[in-house]
Amino acid sequence: MIEVYSWATPNGHKVHIMLEECGLPYRAIPVDIGAGDQFEPGFLAISPTNKIPALVDPDGPDGQPISMFESGAILLYLAGKTGRFLPESTRAKYEVLQWLMFQMASVGPMLGQAHHFRVYAPEKIPYAIDRYTNEARRLYGVMNRRLAQSRYLGGPDYSIADIAVFPWLRSWKNQGIAWDDYPHLKGWFDEIAKRPAVQRGVEVLADRRKPITDDRAREVLFGARQFARR
Repeated sequence: MIEVYSWATPNGHKVHIMLEECGLPYRAIPVDIGAGDQFEPGFLAISPTNKIPALVDPDGPDGQPISMFESGAILLYLAGKTGRFLPESTRAKYEVLQWLMFQMASVGPMLGQAHHFRVYAPEKIPYAIDRYTNEARRLYGVMNRRLAQSRYLGGPDYSIADIAVFPWLRSWKNQGIAWDDYPHLKGWFDEIAKRPAVQRGVEVLADRRKPITDDRAREVLFGARQFARR
């Protein structure tokens, strides 16, 4: 059985959704990032970047176990393992992959920064709030224009690109977004949200996550411990 070391965050939900969509048996092992579980040696042996999610598949390539970190790489691995949610044709595959890379390079990092400076930063810095809120709106606009021309981000079929992006947009309000400005993206979002596997995926470990309100959790997530030499 696949083991996914994870937490109820957008990057964790990507992999939870993919596993649910593919119907693969798996066990979710919580890594409480507010408590510092991501710095434990056992987890670092699987994910040297101390980031969730990470995955261990006892039935990897050639029947040998494999461990994976980085959510985008995990999505590609699971797509290859199951033959699902990534087209076979070369042209269609790269159409999907460019939107997956767009999520990894832009949507995740920039929306994460918007969320951080708007919600979690101890000091409200107008420059940072404006910069990342405007970047969030730009990215939503890119996706809205794409979805005015294409049913899904990667083309006519639902793919790992959609699975990767969707969890990041669930916090749209905290990112300073008004859905009325992005009708095509909103239609896509509502469609994806209705998928049973998506609904199951976003509930994985959700009951364990707590609001980040105490100083210790803030220090673990955003303070010096995150940058300590290991």
